[in-house]
Amino acid sequence: MITDRDLARWRLQSQLLAAPTGDAEHVVQSLLAVQAENPSQSAWAVATRTASAHQDDLAAALARGSVLRTHVLRSTWHYVPADDVRWLQEVTSPRVLRVYEQQLRPLGDRVTALADTVEAALAEASGPALTRQELAAALAERGEPLTGQPLGLLMAWLEVHNRVTSGAPRDGEHTYVLFDERVPAPRRLDRDEGLAELALRYFTSHGPATERDLMYWATLIVTDVRRGIAAAGDRLESFEHDGRTFWHAAGEAPASGERGAAAPSAHLLQVLDEMYRGYQDSRWVLDADGLVPRGREAAIGMALVDGQLLAGMRRTVTPTAVTFMLHPHRTLSARERSAIQDAAARYAAYLGLEPKVRIPVD
Repeated sequence: MITDRDLARWRLQSQLLAAPTGDAEHVVQSLLAVQAENPSQSAWAVATRTASAHQDDLAAALARGSVLRTHVLRSTWHYVPADDVRWLQEVTSPRVLRVYEQQLRPLGDRVTALADTVEAALAEASGPALTRQELAAALAERGEPLTGQPLGLLMAWLEVHNRVTSGAPRDGEHTYVLFDERVPAPRRLDRDEGLAELALRYFTSHGPATERDLMYWATLIVTDVRRGIAAAGDRLESFEHDGRTFWHAAGEAPASGERGAAAPSAHLLQVLDEMYRGYQDSRWVLDADGLVPRGREAAIGMALVDGQLLAGMRRTVTPTAVTFMLHPHRTLSARERSAIQDAAARYAAYLGLEPKVRIPVD
């Protein structure tokens, strides 16, 4: 009989954390969307799933525009394949736009004029893209001043409408361009096709997962999720566990046994990683023993071994080293400590720094 541990190990493989493969573009394509508020830490979320983690891999994909960093799904930043942005926004935006419209209400009738002015500024820019600060200056010059959080909300609203999107980062700073210039020939799907594609790719890359997991991830209502599952047909399969139905790609089977998942067995990840944030209804298969306090996230990171969340983690970076301070939820075995040391070494090698792991004495 399948267990929570089996589900967690299965997800390690479907999410490419076990047996990582391909480059950054392949990872984003496989997962469809990767949450990306913090550019440096979310870059590791992509890199750790690749066959060979290099900082310039995702950076190159963002520069050439094959991967975009934009607001989609849950009113937050994600890396998304450029070819999939238009249909994904169209399928998931109805409920998200209501949130932005409420937040933009203090701007009143100015929203239309501001949006048009942003597009005009981008169209007239001498460079290929503008930073938010440069857009604020352009708006002020055109008599429509807007800065700070209101400008950020306006840009996110424009992104969800597929009017603007991310340009190539400049000196580490996010930039904006007109959507049609950055993505001249996006993939187009009608709503039913989009719901089927969304269900298939989510349950393939995040499965096994439940309807409610996908509802949360994509800000959909249950009716739309079920339409997508039905339209995906025999490309998806399901099973019952713990009173819920779990969906996954057809033909896949769980890794079994303590060492059933492919290497690596340990991972040091941000709490916004898809392995955690990609679920809500069944998130806690990561904690089969019920050791982790629920309802709060005390650490910005987590240490997983065999798909189980064994410790909170905080990362500190200096010019020469990266230190991972762990706060275990139970005593760690020698094998678990060794696996975490290996995970720290991989992360540090990606950053080009010396790894240090600090675990308080039990």
